[in-house]
Amino acid sequence: MLHLDYRDSRPIHQQVRDGLRRLMLSGVLQPGDQLPSVRKLATELAINPNTIQRAYAQLEAEGFVYSVAGRGSFVAEDGEQNIRRMEELTASLGETIEELRHLGMTEQQWLALWKEESND
Repeated sequence: MLHLDYRDSRPIHQQVRDGLRRLMLSGVLQPGDQLPSVRKLATELAINPNTIQRAYAQLEAEGFVYSVAGRGSFVAEDGEQNIRRMEELTASLGETIEELRHLGMTEQQWLALWKEESND
């Protein structure tokens, strides 16, 4: 389900969060699916349960999951998580585009890059 890379510069909780988010966005985890319990996933990954709890809390704050007291965490509806993720990416994209402009990239170069990536 998830793979941790101890050579990755990102903290483990971020790797767990990003891995779960990727599974949700790719459709492996569907809206309404229950996530493994904190203890179960911590045991599977051989890491501290607090690390899983932190990843789940971040996913909930981002709108990717919701919690039901006494039942666990569940994947949120696609619309909500997609909107939040697009907002995050748009914000970071704006910063990237601005930096590329300062480095001399033209609009035509940007559009060519966009089209090239869209065709892959």
